[in-house]
Amino acid sequence: MRWLVGWSSVAASFGTVGAVGGRGEGRTVQPVGSQLLWGDPDPLWAVGDWRPDEVRVVSVPTPEGAPAVRLAVLGCCGATDEQLRVGLLAARGGALRHLTAWPGSYTAVVQTGRRVTVAGDLAGARPVFHTPWANGTAFATAALPLADLIEAQLDIGHLAALLACPESPEALGDGTPYEGVKRVPPGHALILREGSREVTGYEAVASLAVAAPQTDPVSAVEGVRDALVEAVRARLTAPRHAPGTLPPDPGPVPGMGPADRRAARGAPVPGIGADLSGGSASATLALLAAGLPGLPGTVLGHGTGAGERLLAVTYNDLSTQGHEDELERARAIAADPRLHHVVVAVGEEALPYAALESGPLTDEPAPSLVVAERHRRRLAAGSADHFVGHGARQVLDAHPARLADLLMDRRRRHILRPVAALARAEGPTAHSLFVPLSVYRAARRLARTSYRTGLEEAAVLLPDANRFGPGPDTPAGASLAALAWSRPGPAARWLTGEALAEVSVRLQAAALRPAPVQRPGEARARAALARHAADQRILEQAAEVRSQRLHAPFLDNQVVRAARALPESLRVQPGARAAILRRVLSGAGIHELPPGWGVPSQATANAAGRTGLRTALPELIALFDAPLLADAGLIEARVVRRALRAAADGEPLPLDGLADLASTELWLRRLVTRRGTCWTGTAAPRRRAVAGGVVPARRTLQP
Repeated sequence: MRWLVGWSSVAASFGTVGAVGGRGEGRTVQPVGSQLLWGDPDPLWAVGDWRPDEVRVVSVPTPEGAPAVRLAVLGCCGATDEQLRVGLLAARGGALRHLTAWPGSYTAVVQTGRRVTVAGDLAGARPVFHTPWANGTAFATAALPLADLIEAQLDIGHLAALLACPESPEALGDGTPYEGVKRVPPGHALILREGSREVTGYEAVASLAVAAPQTDPVSAVEGVRDALVEAVRARLTAPRHAPGTLPPDPGPVPGMGPADRRAARGAPVPGIGADLSGGSASATLALLAAGLPGLPGTVLGHGTGAGERLLAVTYNDLSTQGHEDELERARAIAADPRLHHVVVAVGEEALPYAALESGPLTDEPAPSLVVAERHRRRLAAGSADHFVGHGARQVLDAHPARLADLLMDRRRRHILRPVAALARAEGPTAHSLFVPLSVYRAARRLARTSYRTGLEEAAVLLPDANRFGPGPDTPAGASLAALAWSRPGPAARWLTGEALAEVSVRLQAAALRPAPVQRPGEARARAALARHAADQRILEQAAEVRSQRLHAPFLDNQVVRAARALPESLRVQPGARAAILRRVLSGAGIHELPPGWGVPSQATANAAGRTGLRTALPELIALFDAPLLADAGLIEARVVRRALRAAADGEPLPLDGLADLASTELWLRRLVTRRGTCWTGTAAPRRRAVAGGVVPARRTLQP
């Protein structure tokens, strides 16, 4: 895991090791395995296995004795040093948006005298956390180190909100699973001045009274194309890295080539690679990375390098059916001579819920923990720099609540095609005839419901979430459920009444605060993106392969910003994502795509989840035999065990909710059995987060 950490305080010196003059060496706390970027009075460290080109520090000349003005950029950033200096000067004057406009995925930290600014990203894949410490404020890009620093206990109320309403920022607030550690919302920056802190947004705020001017669809798609091309180019032009020291090759193994043996040892292939699942997102990135024109040093200006082919990895799950069409599409795309195609065939050993006993402790809980082994096997066959298409659905697709936004702008005709598509998805039944009317009524009701009223209604209904029947298993049912300001998550039905009541109190308190200047569709879409980006961040930690970097360009700032300029009338149309990406590829000179390209494949993922749950049922029952979630008062163990058996028998229960419960319980067990701390030094904390390794008892609700 890689992270950066620093702090700001009223004190002029903490005795940072390596600071000018070496004041007070050894008397201060330091992160373990850290690299000091700058010292007192407001030090900053990079911690973990950062590559040399991933840590860049630039400064501008200042008069003798004047405060330092410098910028640190950590991650993959496509800006030149001169562009970084221009951005530093702009940020010194308060234009923070300049820090987020470069291609790539990175975290920017600006120091101007005693003022320190840390900019988070738009999606939430690179969050910023902060906590009060030593008469000031400490900040980091990971929550666990800050919890260690202040010896924090678990925040059971936040865990309850994370399970009950995972896509409702009103319930989650700015909290984390650790008491006292706060999160900076996506699209905001943390500003510290001698220990005092301020969180401010850097994006323009739209008006609710007047509809925003509609961008021309052609120009908007061209903007997405340019942003994606620049995002991919930023990765391709970065220095290449070969995997580090590897275990010795066992030599010839029957049926295994050198690449297979390397993957078995858990090491990526040198060079550039990409997922190629047959879907539109991964195929777009693979084709762009393989044939992006204009790169220096390539044959005729094409390809990933002189004589180099991009490694395209296709995951073939032999334990479930329905992947045949995807595999054929992937093979058709991989027929491009600039691609080297590798098919990773796995069986039951890589189903969801496999190898739950292994895996590292991640920063926070996330549903991806139960599929970490599945992804790790795929990524081990990938490259040192590997593209993934995660986030494309949340960035490009339209959240169902955007139908309400169209009605608010009196664009009723634009909702005809999406509601007709939902009716067709229901099949030729009597119920499908009423789907368009039901969806229209729900969208109109949401458009006429204020933010405060919507949250108050959600708070009233939430305590009855554990009495809900089977969740919506059709596209129309899911869309109707999503047409609300806030809705319970799939795991809410298995939480205790006390836990749901506490989350309900959180929603009621949020309803009394000033309403955000966002329409319901826009607000729900941003919340869904933040949820997915957080899960992607935890997936990178849980399925991490040594010496490998995962690149998700769809979560980059510039791509998210370009996608937000897409007209809502274009987003809500059936097949909009595939159509947009087809036009992106066409603009990049790629026209021939296999039949069926862009067809949704969510059904196969659901089938794999049910098969994995059935296969791992004994381990899951043992996991919930004496769960820590029950000790915290969030669930009743017997209720969850009964639900697991019922889902394994085929009952239509929400598998996502069971995955949320299993991943949270798994994360808690890894946390309480953890040894060591993130800090060292004579003044370092003597206890780790969740001191004593015991989950605190459930607090009594206050009236």
